[in-house]
Amino acid sequence: MPNSFRLRAAALTAATAVAMSALLAGCSDDSGGDADLTAQKLGWKECPAPSEAQGGGAAPSPLPDGAEWQCAAMKAPLDWADPKGDTIDLALIRAEASGEADRRIGSLVFNFGGPGGSGVTTLPAFGEDYAKLRTRYDLVSFDPRGVGRSAPVECLDDKQLDAYFQQDATPDDAAERTDLLDNTEDFNAACETNSKRILPHVRTTDAARDMDLMRQVLGDDELHYFGISYGTELGGVYAHLFPRKVGRAVFDAVVDPTQTPEQGSLAQAKGFQLALDNFAEDCVSKVEECPVGTSAQDVKDRIARLLRDLDRKPIPGVFPRELTQTAATGGIAQALYSKDFWEYLTDGLEQAYDGDGRVLMVLSDALNGRNENGEYSNITAANVAINCADDKPRYDPAYVQRKLPEFRKASALFGDYLAWSMLSCTDWPVPGAADHPDVSAPGAAPILVIGNTGDPATPYEGAGKMVDALGKGVGVELTYKGQGHGAYDSKNKCVQDAVHGYLLDGKVPAAGTVCS
Repeated sequence: MPNSFRLRAAALTAATAVAMSALLAGCSDDSGGDADLTAQKLGWKECPAPSEAQGGGAAPSPLPDGAEWQCAAMKAPLDWADPKGDTIDLALIRAEASGEADRRIGSLVFNFGGPGGSGVTTLPAFGEDYAKLRTRYDLVSFDPRGVGRSAPVECLDDKQLDAYFQQDATPDDAAERTDLLDNTEDFNAACETNSKRILPHVRTTDAARDMDLMRQVLGDDELHYFGISYGTELGGVYAHLFPRKVGRAVFDAVVDPTQTPEQGSLAQAKGFQLALDNFAEDCVSKVEECPVGTSAQDVKDRIARLLRDLDRKPIPGVFPRELTQTAATGGIAQALYSKDFWEYLTDGLEQAYDGDGRVLMVLSDALNGRNENGEYSNITAANVAINCADDKPRYDPAYVQRKLPEFRKASALFGDYLAWSMLSCTDWPVPGAADHPDVSAPGAAPILVIGNTGDPATPYEGAGKMVDALGKGVGVELTYKGQGHGAYDSKNKCVQDAVHGYLLDGKVPAAGTVCS
């Protein structure tokens, strides 16, 4: 299974919106890189329809002002230790700046999270939301190596993934533990068989070096950057490797760079429990009666009973698949990524209590990158590959079992799922690089670091840890008192004014600014 719920920022928000709509309608600072690669010219052209690995669907529609999205491929070294050796193609997308040419600052590069999310498909889905930033920047995003159209990691096929995601990811006895471990090892062996060439080269440090090559090819002296979720980790690693090349940068929904995978999973258990508590309180506080509980505790108790019942006997989901305990847990988690999806969670729970698991299963499918045609993007394969290449620790079932009480204390609902997810890198063919990323960036320009107090996937405390790790005078923390994964896309005026002021006009907000 994916390494906890670390996938997921706007890419999954877009996938969920489409899926629900369909259902409800029916320390080096050199620039590096081979000189030939830095001099390459990008052949921008009309964007094709997304590949299956990118999530499928139609080609991106023009922006409201009629501007067309343009796509290109950039060559990068397969192995940054051998920059003159074999190359891979990295998929890029852009919308050119809409303002006067003499006001253009450069390119603003986005990474929306994951690891494993396709920026080529996500940026157009939210491009309209960044219209103000586009007045002075070309909006640019990309599929990081191993993702989408950029030398994608391939593991299981669609039919195999359907079976893989039907497994019991929270084993209760020795036989179920053996099944989970066998399934994990089979998945990882398939990744090695199908993607052996790329697996050693998908670390976040590799993607950061790709971004510096991208900066040069795009013609910018500095990298202007907007990172969300895992994109904040990628941005922090870039700042560590190239501190003097950091331009204006924003980190939103911030990964704690000081945590091991175990600590990150435990923090997520607490974060998703907090989001569930907030959902339950919100439901029962409304004027109309909450259809899934008479009190906040009753809401959570009924969910717990549902999951226990599903563990014994799944219910019909999206035909011919059934809604299992694991799928329901994933669907609930996906709905907690955004307050906009709480209504879907309420509908899904209400229907599941009546024996209909379709809504929760569609939410779970969005978490796993499955579209309504039964095709999977490669977000899960890329997520596992990048996390396992980055993360040095390897955990075994005995270790997870010892940690279960701590995880269950953090969250009765999500604790087991997130604890057992630590097995993701069992027998992974590539060693992990470190316990946690190095993001220290002395001498870098100010980076605006935004933490959301209600964020389930990247808990609020991570923003402060990122500021400390970046070093004195680099990270500038802003707090958003809100719900959901990320702050800018909440459309909170205070948050957006701070981001616009910095990215467009270079005005750094006061450290400790609070928006609500």
